[in-house]
Amino acid sequence: MNILNKTFETTYNTAPFSKIKTSDFMPGFKTAIEKAKSEIDAITSNNEVPTFKNTIEALDYSGEELNRISSIFFNLNSAETNDEIQKIAQEVSPLLSDFSNDITLNEALFKRVKSVYDAQSEIDLSTEQKTLLEKKYKGFARNGANLPKDKKEKLRAIDKELSQLKLKFGEHILTETNKFEMHLTDENDVSGLPDGAKEAAKQLAESKDKDGWVITLDYPSYIPFMTYADNRELREKLSKAFGSKGFNNDELDNKDIVLKIANLRFERAQLLGYKSHAHFVLEERMAETPKKVTSFLNDLLDKAKPAAKDEFTNLENFAKGLDAIDQLQKWDSAYYSEKLKQKLFDLDDEKLKPYFKLNNVIDGAFTIAHKLFGLQFEEINTIDKYHDDVLTYKVTDSEGALISIFYADFFPRAGKRNGAWMTSYKPQMIKDGNNDRPHVSIVCNFTKPTKSKPSLLTFNEVTTLFHEFGHALHGMLANTTYPSLSGTSVYWDFVELPSQVLENWCYEKEALELFATHYETGEVIPMELIDKIKASATFHEGMQTLRQLSFGLLDMSWHGINPSKIKNVKAHEVDAFGDTSLYPDVPENCMSTSFSHIFQGGYSSGYYSYKWAEVLDADAFEYFKEEGIFNKIVANKFKTYVLSQGGTENPMVLYKKFRGQEPQPEALLRRAGLLT
Repeated sequence: MNILNKTFETTYNTAPFSKIKTSDFMPGFKTAIEKAKSEIDAITSNNEVPTFKNTIEALDYSGEELNRISSIFFNLNSAETNDEIQKIAQEVSPLLSDFSNDITLNEALFKRVKSVYDAQSEIDLSTEQKTLLEKKYKGFARNGANLPKDKKEKLRAIDKELSQLKLKFGEHILTETNKFEMHLTDENDVSGLPDGAKEAAKQLAESKDKDGWVITLDYPSYIPFMTYADNRELREKLSKAFGSKGFNNDELDNKDIVLKIANLRFERAQLLGYKSHAHFVLEERMAETPKKVTSFLNDLLDKAKPAAKDEFTNLENFAKGLDAIDQLQKWDSAYYSEKLKQKLFDLDDEKLKPYFKLNNVIDGAFTIAHKLFGLQFEEINTIDKYHDDVLTYKVTDSEGALISIFYADFFPRAGKRNGAWMTSYKPQMIKDGNNDRPHVSIVCNFTKPTKSKPSLLTFNEVTTLFHEFGHALHGMLANTTYPSLSGTSVYWDFVELPSQVLENWCYEKEALELFATHYETGEVIPMELIDKIKASATFHEGMQTLRQLSFGLLDMSWHGINPSKIKNVKAHEVDAFGDTSLYPDVPENCMSTSFSHIFQGGYSSGYYSYKWAEVLDADAFEYFKEEGIFNKIVANKFKTYVLSQGGTENPMVLYKKFRGQEPQPEALLRRAGLLT
């Protein structure tokens, strides 16, 4: 029997990565799909009157084996992929899409669900059960259960094509990222680079049997070069390579894929009776409507734009005064911003990095989670991992009970996509009286240790680690009955609250002193550097806000309208960026063709949620600051009403239970220094 279709006889029921062969996945998927189908058949063929237990609950617990295999496979496709895995992904995605539609378009199943839904006033249900019933019913209604047969078939075809297009989009970006390298042999070409970045580039060159230095599009290579390299022409070359991913009129071009995805999503929404894809998506979000999202983004734009324009003018004048450049370009942004920041605050990432050794930052995150939520983290080496770089931990509560298994994967490699994310290998649920604990993972792309230095993080990487760890805590502390409501299974514009709120601790003296110690001397980070970190926290906040808003508005420009008239991806994008543009446009570049969040990930019509959640997190952290950043009462309320509840109740209801009030937007504006 295929290893994937058996109970994993492993410690803590963890995934047996070393025993799984890539060739196991396709037959494993097929067997699990058949098993899940039989579980659905058992529900529909039940002769008893439909009840919450025999229909709604049974449906939520069904497909457990399939979900487990899917989480293992698609996580590997993001973090440790290869040609064979990508080929299987293309083959299996239509099968999974078909199976998903088999459920949502199953008339007998929908009839039973509707029967329970219509009788809910006569049934004694808990809040969580009411939420699950509503979610299951809407899951059918919003995905075609009420459509006539011909339209159901059309929906199937659209979903199958979308699943393949999204995979192809991501494969193109990964291939583009991996194939580019800038090989430098002249010492002058790496002038300005910090020693650590130079050493890493040299080691990369050596690994490829080359002299000199190799710079790539992986963030730990790309960002230091764009921030510190003195050679403007090389910064331009690297920036254009980064910005042209999927936009090179070759076999990896994503322009047609972008147009197809946008149009298929629109067609799907229309089929289901919605005005646009955004109208469909936002019905199940805190923001509710495209109009409300656009109003939210434009309101912030009005407040941020004057500050952003002033910041840009100051930066351009500074750059012209320093190097007599003719016009500030996108490839100048990080370079001159860093120089201006150093001048204004005498704060250089290179001065900070020695205090942020990766292992210390990890321990710091763990210590903060312990002080806030009573969690203990113990590194264990008795469970399988999918790559040697991965660290594995057992997470327990103050009484020693298992809370979660935690995987952490920090360094870039060829089979791993760029960026940072949190994911899950096994959800939390309560079944047959047993509280089955989750297996949670965070994946990042930080600078690897070199021959002479450990992995030292920039301050931005520190906040990234805390951000993903915040998501992980949301997954770890889940304590719900049903898997589809557990952990991060919440409204998309609420999911960023736990991640973004945890970033705030990175700016607080009381927290920094727990982990920010010099990797050589053990000296705690000096107070003057903490003061500078806090003072610089709102540096270029106007421009940063404008940048985030531009991404949200671009997202809505693709998904909040009928996109059928869009023929030129680049021209559409330039128009969408109109009100947020500061830098001259780069004709060779296009963001949409590599905007993985909205064309591959789950953020379509949802990119605004980062800013939406910032309002929540700024308001939430003000509460912590009022009472003390390690106040047990506030932390326990956050754990009880936010982190443990998943999607069991409307997020605004949960937030008000924690905070005692609705979030105040002024908290964000105060923190950002944009409140006049």
